[in-house]
Amino acid sequence: MTVLPTVGSLRTRPALNAPDLVAPPVAAFVRSWHCGADVAVAEIDPALADTAALVAAHDVPADASANCVVVAGRREGVERIAACVVLATTRADVNGAVRRLLDVRKASFLPTERAVAETGMEYGGITPLGLPAGWRILVDARVPRVPVCVIGSGVRRSKLVLAGSLLAGLPRAEVVEGLAVDVPANP
Repeated sequence: MTVLPTVGSLRTRPALNAPDLVAPPVAAFVRSWHCGADVAVAEIDPALADTAALVAAHDVPADASANCVVVAGRREGVERIAACVVLATTRADVNGAVRRLLDVRKASFLPTERAVAETGMEYGGITPLGLPAGWRILVDARVPRVPVCVIGSGVRRSKLVLAGSLLAGLPRAEVVEGLAVDVPANP
């Protein structure tokens, strides 16, 4: 039997047993993934979906929280899209590392409406689990070192809880040293 990961005061259950708490593409992915039994989900108040609110309300360490942002750029008329997974204590280096990895002149965040439409996930809940097949998944090298990580579930009313190493082990995941830069602490 798999022991579910826990963090802070989040109450988790197997994501396989709660498909109603995740976006449909996430549920399909977890069902088909060989590590799906190791993914937990925690129901939350949607008003707490943003990282700062979740950290404060559920005693989740910021360095155990991850964010997934979708970035795009063009080269010779071809669009290149990547989902970047970084810890909440950092931010994706979009104009440096991400731009170079995509091999584009300029990288920018995918417009919200488009990201939501193409992922089948809610804004503020986008996760690397269940993304479109053609998208790259770039994972900052710090993420796999986190024993238990909290990340979006595809909807704002829950969070996935899993080992950071599982995020690095996703199909198509590329672990990248220096993908993210530290965010200065608030004085």
